[in-house]
Amino acid sequence: MLTELNQDNLEQIISENDKVVVQYSATWCGNCRIMKPKFKKLASENESTTFVIVDAEKFPNSRKLASVDNLPTFATFSNGAKVNQIQTNKFDVLKELVTEVV
Repeated sequence: MLTELNQDNLEQIISENDKVVVQYSATWCGNCRIMKPKFKKLASENESTTFVIVDAEKFPNSRKLASVDNLPTFATFSNGAKVNQIQTNKFDVLKELVTEVV
């Protein structure tokens, strides 16, 4: 399942789903736009995991759930707790991160 946040409720999504992978991005971020279709591809291949795209500038409470100081940042959560996070524009690195929780 893939969701793009339209309200600042990532914490609720994480609490309601066992496995969550998040892409923190922004509309001005070129690497974020490059990674978005790749993130969507991973979401379609891992239907038992919830994938969420968060605009890090619009949703500060959701941003606080990870240490976001560069974009794109990807974070994984399992059973409500953060497992790992990376800042990357490389698909192989993102794919490796996702395999930690799926």
